[in-house]
This record gives sequence, structure tokens and C-alpha cells, in this order.
Amino acid sequence: MEVRSVTGPDFVVGATTAQIRQAYLAEGLFAVDEIRSVYAHEDRMVMGGALPGNLPLRLEPAGPIKADHFLEARELGILKVGGGPGSIIVEGVTHQLEDYDSLYVGMGNRSVQFTSSDPGAPARFYWVSTTAHRSCPTRLIKRSDVSPVELGADGDANRRVLYKAIEGDVDTCQLVMGFTIMEPGHVWNTMPPHLHDRRSEIYFYFGLPEAARVIHLMGQPDQTRHLLVGNEQAVISPRWSIHAGVGTTSYSFCWAMAGENRTYADIDKVGIEELR
Repeated sequence: MEVRSVTGPDFVVGATTAQIRQAYLAEGLFAVDEIRSVYAHEDRMVMGGALPGNLPLRLEPAGPIKADHFLEARELGILKVGGGPGSIIVEGVTHQLEDYDSLYVGMGNRSVQFTSSDPGAPARFYWVSTTAHRSCPTRLIKRSDVSPVELGADGDANRRVLYKAIEGDVDTCQLVMGFTIMEPGHVWNTMPPHLHDRRSEIYFYFGLPEAARVIHLMGQPDQTRHLLVGNEQAVISPRWSIHAGVGTTSYSFCWAMAGENRTYADIDKVGIEELR
């Protein structure tokens, strides 16, 4: 488990490209037969990747999570982002996920295991965990059960379909999580950008060809910076930072938020003319 400290808006003003990438970009989240993770002190969010091969991978405490079991005081959201068939076993109950299916696991579950049906084609699971104060029911959310929200327009190159998977009627403490799929030929995930001062967010980009990149915009509106992000890499977006992005091709991304509330529309819009 890597650990990323909290940064303030002044940090990015004089930071080098290497320093910005070290502070906000998570790389190398997937390795066969491993669970890899990054602990972000921004709202104490943890992100990770699980790529089970021959044996199930059990989620265990690590780094700053000094607890008897990982979900002792946490909740968990999981999204299947590719690979072969796979399942999550929670307290002995098996939940099979197809691509773009999600699983919410509540606080207090002592055993969470990631498994693949075919070790030669490991399932790829991306997950995010946030702190919790009460136990909520474990719930499988199929992509087909989530109402798609169509956004964007042809002229703005930003037509996309948004799925609020762990949100609304899925009971959680503070985790809000979903995914967005860009339409073919469309590349802007949002513009103009926005802020939400009461919540941090993590973006995980996937479905990109190896040589493709997303230019993820961040920083304060008058001090913008950018990250060049590859496939299956994630960006930590602090509450003071804008977020928007444009790809060299179409892609998908998972968004997850944590903070004071679960109100998806609690945002402060930033006009394009305000950006510097």
C-alpha cells in the first residue's frame, strides 16, 4: 500500500511534473495474484486493483489501516473493469460480476475475497474504500439495473453515458461511486469543470489503448495544471481542485467521492473564461 499525503493548493504552483505525478497519480495498480492499493489522506480514501489468478485474493489491512480486518471501520465499492469472469466472496457469499457491474460491501464484513473463474484470464477489479460509521447491506449492482444518464453533444465532442452505480437508493455512509463511458469519437469527460469543496474525488481511467492518454486537468481555476494519464491509472482530486479531461481517443472512467455528504449535484461550476 502506497501512502499519499494531503496537499494544499499552493503546492502545485511551483511543483514539477514529477512532483505532481507523485502526489496525485496512481500507477501500477494491477499485478497478477496481487492486491495493490494507494491510501490517500484526502478524506482517507483508499483505491486499489485486484487481479486474482490461481488463488483467491483476500483484502487485508495494510499501511495506515491498523485494524483487525479491512472493513472494521470502512466501506467498499468494487467495479469490474475487464478480464475474464470473476466473483467477489463476502463472508462466504459469492457475487458474480460482469464487466461494469459493481458491488457495495458494508462496514463490518470480515472476509472479502477476489476470485477469477479462469486463472489464464484473470478478472480485473478496481475498488475504492472510505471510512464508515455504521454497517450498510452488501449489494450487487448490475450495469443493466442502473439507469443511464446521457450527457453532452456532438458539437462539443463530449457525448457520454453516466451510470450512478453506488448512489441514490444504495445505502452507504459516505461513498458515492459510478462510471462514465465515452461515446465513440468523443473525448471530453466534462468541460467546463467544477469544484466540490466538501468532497474529494478519485478518477480511474480505463478502456484506453496502450499508446493513448487522457489529459486530466487539475489545480485551482487560476492555477491549472495537468496530468498525462494512461490506461488503468487513477488521479486523486482534492476538494480544492477542478477536474476535467480530454482523451486522445474514447475511454471509460470510474469516479468515486467521499466527504461531508452524498449529494451528487453539490458542486460549484467554474466558467471556462475563469480558467488560467
